[in-house]
Amino acid sequence: MQDSSPKLALVTGASRGIGKAIARALGEAGFIVAGTATTSDGAEGISAWLAERRIEGAGFRVDVGSNESVAELMENLQSSLGAPAVLVNNAGITRDNLLLRMKEEEWSEVINTNLNSIFRMTRACLKPMTRARWGRIINISSVVGSSGNPGQSNYCASKAGVEGFTRSLAREIGSRGITVNAVAPGFIETDMTGSLPEVQARELLQKIPLQRLGRAEEVAAVVRFLALDGGAYITGETVHVNGGMYLA
Repeated sequence: MQDSSPKLALVTGASRGIGKAIARALGEAGFIVAGTATTSDGAEGISAWLAERRIEGAGFRVDVGSNESVAELMENLQSSLGAPAVLVNNAGITRDNLLLRMKEEEWSEVINTNLNSIFRMTRACLKPMTRARWGRIINISSVVGSSGNPGQSNYCASKAGVEGFTRSLAREIGSRGITVNAVAPGFIETDMTGSLPEVQARELLQKIPLQRLGRAEEVAAVVRFLALDGGAYITGETVHVNGGMYLA
């Protein structure tokens, strides 16, 4: 980073899983952390565990699918913690279904939350980054954005869109000292994968050369690298963290 003063990192979807691991990694790297959740209870929970770990920052409630909610978040940040220098677009949902059975709202909800939200959040953070001539935008994609996955045409389309957005914006704002990258996790240890039947879990592992699921902390480590000076000359890239299951 250009100076020793702490910079603010905004992480959407920080109440659990990969988002929580990212918020912790950036906090331990010296950033002030603003983590978002979809509920007030979730935001309070983020504030509590940040305080437990002596990480400066707070949780905020936001609906990334709403322009009004994003605008309110930015106002709250500006009056409390300041303008984000790092934005991690992690919030996302799934609404899995075969395309023949997929309802229009299942398509629209996923595109709005996973892709349109990145447009909203990034646009809201760009002006202060441009003024500072320093910024890091890191978009959390998915291996299926490159490989595809049956029953997830909406989710895969949203993540492929995230990666196209990343490449275009990197070209657009690189001259302003702002890098834009995507991180694409593969199968990561979660409560859902932990409850898979043994046969299904074995089949899943056979697709992964490293023969194990990834950990949220391993995804967070890549985000941390891209946010710090070590990643300063990397932009427009999608970094795959998938144990070799998809070799880009």
